[in-house]
Amino acid sequence: MAGKAVRSGAEEHFDAAHTLHALAHYLPSQLALKDFVHHNSLHAFQDEAFFTGIFKAAEVFGLKVTLNLNEYRRLYDLGRIRPEILHRVLVQEKGEALASIWETKLRESDYQTVYNPRIGRLRSLWQDYYAIDLDGQVQPLLFRILGSYLDQGIALWHFPFEDQGLLKAIRTVEASSYTSFFRSRRAKELLLDEGLELRQLLDLVVGNPAFYEQYLFDQQFAHKGWSGFVAAVESTPETLLYHKKISLHDLVVLELLLEIDALDTQLGSRWQALAADRTDVPESYFAPSPLDEHQEVLALWQMAFELDYYDEVLGALQHVAATPRLAAPARPSFQAMFCIDDREDSLRRHLEEVDPNCQTLGAPGFFGAAIYFQPFGGKFYQKNCPAPVTPRHLIKEIEATTERGQEHFHGKASHSFFRGALAAFSLGLWAGIRLVLDQFRPQMRPDIADAFSHMDINGKLLIENVDPGHRENGVQVGYTVAEMADVVEGLLRNVGLTEHFAPLVYVVAHGSSSANNPHHGAYDCGACSGRPGAVNARVFAFMANHAGVRSLLAQRSLHLPAGLQFIGGMHDTASDEIRWYDLEVLHPENAARHRANVGTYERALDLNARERSRRFASIDHTRDIRRVRQDIKNRSVSYFEPRAELGHGTNALCYVGSRTKIKGLFLDRRAFLQSYDYRQDPTGSTLAQVIAPLPIVCGGINLEYYFSRMDNEKMGAGTKLPYHVMGLFGVVNSADGDLRTGLPLQTVENHDPVRLLMIIEQVPDIVLDVIRANPAVYDWFAKGWIHLVALSPADGQTYLFRDGRFAPYRSLSAPRTSADIQKVIVEAPTMATNHLLDATRENLPVHVYHSK
Repeated sequence: MAGKAVRSGAEEHFDAAHTLHALAHYLPSQLALKDFVHHNSLHAFQDEAFFTGIFKAAEVFGLKVTLNLNEYRRLYDLGRIRPEILHRVLVQEKGEALASIWETKLRESDYQTVYNPRIGRLRSLWQDYYAIDLDGQVQPLLFRILGSYLDQGIALWHFPFEDQGLLKAIRTVEASSYTSFFRSRRAKELLLDEGLELRQLLDLVVGNPAFYEQYLFDQQFAHKGWSGFVAAVESTPETLLYHKKISLHDLVVLELLLEIDALDTQLGSRWQALAADRTDVPESYFAPSPLDEHQEVLALWQMAFELDYYDEVLGALQHVAATPRLAAPARPSFQAMFCIDDREDSLRRHLEEVDPNCQTLGAPGFFGAAIYFQPFGGKFYQKNCPAPVTPRHLIKEIEATTERGQEHFHGKASHSFFRGALAAFSLGLWAGIRLVLDQFRPQMRPDIADAFSHMDINGKLLIENVDPGHRENGVQVGYTVAEMADVVEGLLRNVGLTEHFAPLVYVVAHGSSSANNPHHGAYDCGACSGRPGAVNARVFAFMANHAGVRSLLAQRSLHLPAGLQFIGGMHDTASDEIRWYDLEVLHPENAARHRANVGTYERALDLNARERSRRFASIDHTRDIRRVRQDIKNRSVSYFEPRAELGHGTNALCYVGSRTKIKGLFLDRRAFLQSYDYRQDPTGSTLAQVIAPLPIVCGGINLEYYFSRMDNEKMGAGTKLPYHVMGLFGVVNSADGDLRTGLPLQTVENHDPVRLLMIIEQVPDIVLDVIRANPAVYDWFAKGWIHLVALSPADGQTYLFRDGRFAPYRSLSAPRTSADIQKVIVEAPTMATNHLLDATRENLPVHVYHSK
């Protein structure tokens, strides 16, 4: 078991604190919707090797963690898993002598699938012994109490006495009310006993201390979404803007009281504690178990499915690395730094196609500025940095020129009796008419999540701190000049941008607009805790333009030319629009350059929209490109569109290195792209800083998509169509349902569930030293949750990390001819196989294409 019940003499002792801690470890850790940050859905099993961990989770919780045999065999028949790839995996894992035997098992053997999760076995005995559905009796009321107590703004009235904490509030309500949550006298009397302990309730319900922990795991995982959210609020109270005092302990006590109430009401005195008479040893839910043959077969199929894609990528990468390159321009026309987000891969590629003299780079989208942001007139701080980081600086919007719009349909006027009746007959009628009109001509409205409304485009920010003592709530307001210099130097050195500067460097953040989408935070910048990164881009540009910062950087041998200027902007990845900030700082020459560059960006955005449209069934991607662009924009503001964009769907790669090594690759928006220059990092010290956040950020995104795709009902959020928003912090499929965690079906339905392949351009020995020096990073690769390849700068050879070392990887994929390129681009939405396309004429690049 994860918790413990230890024996001292003849008496057993139950460690409640330890069990609750273990529960919190295994429960989902998803925060409120406003802080939607991707993470490994099976983070609790990450201390084990990948397949050992996921199959253990499958046995404990009854999860589907791989495709089934028929799905893998169909992929094989379709050519998505090539015979030579399968053979390589079998030889690698089972040896040449046994490869043919195992191939027969993979392709022909039948295995019985048994669904018998460990969790829930003890508590299911209520149904067997007393024919009572305890969940059905307890959960509807429990969920309503929790939803009302945690509410963030939907309810008309606050939960009474909520400042006292959940259990004390309910106790106060019960002591002073004529009505009650409970139907039996005993449950209410137990609640009103202020000396009540968890152990007392377990004595009544379970009876045998040896089974207490097992029972609590059964109970809480019967509604893991609610329990996980309560545990998350307890450990991270800032996830709720309207703070609520709640604990997993209080939830368990309340649920046990409701169970006692239900049992007393339904059975009277005709029931006893569930395990009172048991003398056997409780089942160890988390005991290790070796993989059986069926699980081994599934693991081999999954490895082959992943390698089939990796092999094409690595083969193309080796080909591109060996292809002679034209020398880069001495001074690019402009440079653009984007977030590493996989959705920016295509826009960067199109920019480079429209203007071959520009240079694009990638960095985490908070651009080194780990900040809290307070909008003008805002009451709360917004966290704009990676989730594990606690900001030490606050950026305030001190002036706004645009008044935020309001939607009268959602105003408080309808809360009163007379105004509510009037609103229903007037605004209600107009709302219905507008809903019909919006189906044909959707447009941005105040109640739509507009990525650009996060900050006033013409507003003023307080960025520079001239008084280090100026703090609010313990956080320093703004950055000192020295601190700004540290941020700018750190980011520029990490991405290798230390010379050959263009006259203009664009810092392009990203966000996403969508209507009627409670998960919109999952589409914004993960490096900004699920928020648009416009503030960070604007802050970094201000820092890099600051004269004092440049003076300090010059002293550190980082010289920024006098005419160089940085401009912040943001790309709306749903509507494919870009807006720019603080253009008034540009001197005339750069202002003219920027006006010319805007045309380049617009052309690239047109091409980007067309490329994205291939995956949208409702858009004819063969239409005029301007019409396609408008169709893409309409999707982002349509109330009727459940797939405004596809987020990180199909993500599979993370490349860390120079752009020149992959500039000839068409990676189909599947790759996170982090800029890094090995030539400036002979010891790997910069690589250590660059790589540290990538497994958590990119690996977390990849694994949440992987598991949400594999089992969308248990590790994903199901279809979003029947969603009911609960208290503005979560979604359920009905008022009586569990909170849904993970990603909705509409986000992952096009996703190929493969683990992330990280490729690092650096000497393999240096990469090995760097990852070994950081155990937290090393475990991601050593235990197989992420695959790792080193791309040797000397010869372009790829080296695969396996069993603690790098070994040369020989690709089985052969480049194809460029004659197929146009065919693939046009037919992409219906293609069912991989495509590797090589350039043989007109300087066309090598392409890797992989689509359902």
